[in-house]
Amino acid sequence: MARVLTNLGKDRRCQATLMLVAMTVALAAMLIHNQTSLADLEAPQASDRRVTLAVVSLLKREHLSKHELDDEISERFFEKFIQSLDPMKLYFTQEDIDNLSKQNQNLDDKIRVGDVSFAYEVYNVFLKRVDERLATINELLAGEFDFTKDEHLVTDRKELAFPKDAAEAKDRWRKRLKYDMLVQKADDKTPEESVEKLKRRYSSFAKRMRQTDSEELLEMYLTAMTTSYDPHTTYMSPATLENFEISMRLQLEGIGAALQYEDGQTVVSKIIVGGAADKDTRLKPRDKIIGVAQGDSDEFVDTIDMKLGDVVKMIRGKGGTVVRLKVLPEAGLEPKIYDITRAKVELTDEEARSEIIENGTKADGSPYKLGVIDLPSFYMDMEGARRGTPNFKSTTRDVKKILADFQAKKVDAVILDLRRNGGGSLTEAINLTGLFIDHGPIVQVKDPDGKVQHYDDQDRGTSWDGPLVVLTSKFSASASEIFAGAIQDYRRGLIVGDHATHGKGTVQSLLSLGQQLFRIPNAPQLGALKITMQQFYRPSGDSTQARGVLADLELPSLTTHLDVGESDLDFAVEFDRVNPVPYRTVDMVDEAMVKSLAELSTTRLQSSDDFKKVQERINRYRAQKAKKRVALSEEKFLAERKELNSEEEEEKEIENLNDPERPIVKQDFYFKETMAITVDYARMLEKLKLAGTK
Repeated sequence: MARVLTNLGKDRRCQATLMLVAMTVALAAMLIHNQTSLADLEAPQASDRRVTLAVVSLLKREHLSKHELDDEISERFFEKFIQSLDPMKLYFTQEDIDNLSKQNQNLDDKIRVGDVSFAYEVYNVFLKRVDERLATINELLAGEFDFTKDEHLVTDRKELAFPKDAAEAKDRWRKRLKYDMLVQKADDKTPEESVEKLKRRYSSFAKRMRQTDSEELLEMYLTAMTTSYDPHTTYMSPATLENFEISMRLQLEGIGAALQYEDGQTVVSKIIVGGAADKDTRLKPRDKIIGVAQGDSDEFVDTIDMKLGDVVKMIRGKGGTVVRLKVLPEAGLEPKIYDITRAKVELTDEEARSEIIENGTKADGSPYKLGVIDLPSFYMDMEGARRGTPNFKSTTRDVKKILADFQAKKVDAVILDLRRNGGGSLTEAINLTGLFIDHGPIVQVKDPDGKVQHYDDQDRGTSWDGPLVVLTSKFSASASEIFAGAIQDYRRGLIVGDHATHGKGTVQSLLSLGQQLFRIPNAPQLGALKITMQQFYRPSGDSTQARGVLADLELPSLTTHLDVGESDLDFAVEFDRVNPVPYRTVDMVDEAMVKSLAELSTTRLQSSDDFKKVQERINRYRAQKAKKRVALSEEKFLAERKELNSEEEEEKEIENLNDPERPIVKQDFYFKETMAITVDYARMLEKLKLAGTK
C-alpha cells in the first residue's frame, strides 16, 4: 500500500504546531512518571495541564464529529466521570452530586485552559465516601440479614437515584450485601465464609482506590471527557499505552505468566506456554505472588493489596535479567522463593490458529476437508513495521502460511472464525481480505472534512479461491467488520452467525502526545490520544457503524441479545452511507443460494434439541433482564437463579469467547451446524461449477 496505516486507522499527523502546549524536554522528562498516590496529592501535577491542553487541541482539530468543546460536552463529561467512579450509585449522595454538579457546565471552560482540578475535588469526595461506606459495610456484615423479607435490588442504573443521605445509603448497602450473601450461598459458601470474603472484597476495593495515582486519575478524567465525543476516543496514560502496544505486537519480555487481582492478592491465572515460568516449571496457576525482588536482592517488596499494574511492572523486565518471586503455592502454607530469568514471551493466544476437520460426504464417498482458522484479532507489530524489521509479526503473513498448508493438504472449504475478534490493524484487515479476492477496493474512509477515499487490495491473485464461510458474532468488531463487509459485498463468501456484528464503523488513530509536542526522535513518553478521525464504509457505500454486518445465515445465539453492540454505547456515531466505488463481484454467493442454504439449516435447527434449548435460554434471559431488578428473599432469589441468572449468562458467554485455553475448534452443536452449512455450500458451488463446464 502507498501509505502506512496505524493499528486503528489512517496515520494523519497533525501539521499545525501545538503552540499552547509547548514545553521543554527537560521539564517533561522530570514530570513524566509520577507514581505519587492520590492520598498524598492536593492538586494536579504540572504535567497534567500540558497533557490536557494537547488532548483538547487534538480533539478540536482532528475529531470526526467536529463537535465544539461546549456546555453539552461538559454535561456529558460530568455524568461520565461520576459514572466511572460510582456506576451503581452506591457511594455518592444526592447532596454530593448537587454540590458537584454546580460546575457541570463549566468543565469545558476549565479543561480548555488545562485545569483538571475538578478531578481531584470529585475524587477526594469519593474517597471520603468510600471510607464511610466501608465502615457501614463492616457494621452490616457484623449483623444479621432477613432473607425472608420480600424486597428487591434494582439492577438498572437508570432506574436509580443517588441516596439522599447516609441513612438511605446504608439501606441501599444493606440490600447490596444481602444480594452478595445470597450469591455466596448459591455457590455453597457458609455464612462465615461469605462474610469474610465480602469484608476482604470491599476492604481491598477501598485500598485500591487509595492507591490511585495522578497518572491514573488524569487518564480516567480525560477519558470521561473524550468519550463524551464518541465511545472510542480515549486518552491512554504511558502505562496503558505500553500494554496496548504489547497487545498489538503479541510480544513482551518477562516471565510469561498472566496475573489477576483477587481480594487484595496477586494470583497467577495462567502460565504462558513456552515462557520463562513454563520452562522453570515451579510457578503454577492459582499460586499467590506475595513479594517481588530484583536480581540477587533479598529485599522483597510486599505485594499484598498492591495494584496489579504495579506488580506487573516489577515482574516485567529485560530478557536475561532475574526476578525473584515470593510465592504462596495454592496447596501450601509456607512461602517459597522462585528465581526466574526473564525472557521474550510470545503471546500466542491472539495468533491465528488452524485445524483441519473431516465432515460430510462427497459424491465419491470421501469426506469433505474443512480448514478452520481461529483469528482472535488483527495483530501487527507496528514498531517493527515502522523500523522495516524483516518478517515483523503480521496477521496476513500468518494466515497466508495457513492457507498454503490448506492448499497442500487439499482442503475443500475454509471457515474463518471471527466470533471473538474485536478488530485491530486496519492495514491487516485490508491485506487479509486480499488473500481471498484478486484485487479491488476493500474499504472507503471519510475524514472530518467529508472527503472520501478508498483503500484497495493491489496485489493480484489470491491465496484461497475456494468456498469460504466467515463466522461472526456481536463481538466481531471494527477490522473484523471491514473484512466481513468486503467479503459480503464481493459475494466472495458466506457470513454465518449472530444477527449482526458489533457495529463499530469508525477509525481511530493513535497520536503520541510526546511526538505531537516535540517532533523529535525519542520524545518523552506522555501517553497517547486514541482519537476517532474517520468513518469507514464498505465498497458498496454502506457503513458498518451502529448497524454492523448482517449475517447471510443467522444462527440462534444468546450473544445476539446482549447489550454489547455499538448502538448500545453512549454517543455512538450514527449509521450513514457514501457513494459506492466500482468493484467486480466474484458471485460465489447469491440470494437463491442463501435461501436454499437457510431452508436446509432451518430444517436441522427445528429437529435440534440443543438449539431448542438455546431459544428457551434466550426467552428466559430476555424476560429476566426486562425486570431490571432481582428478588432478595432467599426462596425467590434461588428459584430465579436456578431458572436463569442474566448477569451470569452474560459473563459466561464473554468468558467462553475470551477463554485463552479454548481449543481451536470447539465442536459443539453450534459449530457442527456451521460445518453442515459449509458442506451444503461447498456442494452447491460444485454443482454450479459442473453446470458451467457443460
